[in-house]
Amino acid sequence: MTRQNYTFTSESVSEGHPDKVCDRISDAVLDAFLAEEPEARVAAETFATTNRVVIGGEVGLSDQDKLHDYMERIDEIARACIKDIGYEQEKFHHETVEITNLLHEQSAHIAQGVDADGDKDEGAGDQGIMFGYATTETDALMPAPIQYAHAILRRLAEVRKSGQEPTLGPDAKSQLSVVYEGGKPVGIDSIVLSTQHLDESMTSADVRAVVEPYILETLPDGWITDATAWHVNPTGKFVIGGPDGDAGLTGRKIIVDTYGGAAPHGGGAFSGKDPTKVDRSAAYVARYLAKNVVAAGMSERCTIQLSYAIGVSEPLSIYADTHGIGDVAPADIEKAIRNVMCLTPRGIREKLQLNKPIYERTAAYGHFGRTPSDDGGFSWERTDLVEDLKKAI
Repeated sequence: MTRQNYTFTSESVSEGHPDKVCDRISDAVLDAFLAEEPEARVAAETFATTNRVVIGGEVGLSDQDKLHDYMERIDEIARACIKDIGYEQEKFHHETVEITNLLHEQSAHIAQGVDADGDKDEGAGDQGIMFGYATTETDALMPAPIQYAHAILRRLAEVRKSGQEPTLGPDAKSQLSVVYEGGKPVGIDSIVLSTQHLDESMTSADVRAVVEPYILETLPDGWITDATAWHVNPTGKFVIGGPDGDAGLTGRKIIVDTYGGAAPHGGGAFSGKDPTKVDRSAAYVARYLAKNVVAAGMSERCTIQLSYAIGVSEPLSIYADTHGIGDVAPADIEKAIRNVMCLTPRGIREKLQLNKPIYERTAAYGHFGRTPSDDGGFSWERTDLVEDLKKAI
């Protein structure tokens, strides 16, 4: 029996968090290559620390002369990301930070397993397991703790960048402990918010006075009560932030990127990887499938697992879990998924239009629960598979 009354906690981090700076740069590099060639291969990793950003990994274009030209652009891409995030600190400034580009051509041994050849369909870029999840807790069909933890930081970034709250800095973290009754989120037990501030004289109480109105306007009415515990900048001053305060690395916030711990995770990070890498594309399609199952009314919750082997095009397995509360048998959902969706790497990319420069925007505030855009961004959040699933059951 699924628990009905409990408290569950999820955290988010802002675009200025050191790891998210790295995710942003890696995805901006990916977008630059995909804008040149939709079939570009990219696996970009970024490391950031005081006054230094290092970018490494593998890239591939069909035209090697263009590959050289794009290598020359990496420096400006990284600086543009850092500038947009808002870093102008003495020891981490978009104009003065040292950028080291160690990207190189993709391994031919990886390419031979992935590329289509004659009658052989394109294979997966790696082995692995990927999960997707959806729940009726929120309108976005996302778990409430992670969805609202993201929303708080997005709102604070908006007022910081607009100049409305100039004392706030780019680096921030949020954490929400959400109370569930009868299996539904009904309130907040505790809020943790740590944000960089540019005025060294500010106390924790001063910071709370700035951020509290935006937190209250972001959360549902009635969720904050007199019993809610607030922890705003609980360690005191937070002036030195970003990679100057703590080193950052691509791919270290995989739970923040997905469901905040409310669902399983296959272990693979997303940022910097082109969509032939099923770590990314299959996780996106698993979310797409789970969301459409829930949107179709088959269950209030759904988890989908997919598994792949490098060089093999079809998934090795499809697993559905409706957590004992679904109206349709999981085995029937699995069969329907196979009938309505081609889950080869190419099939996923074509259905979700993933060979586009749409990834830099995913690097902060979650890859899921976002609004699909006309240019193909967040296409995995659409619910256009509902009718096909219903007919296949």
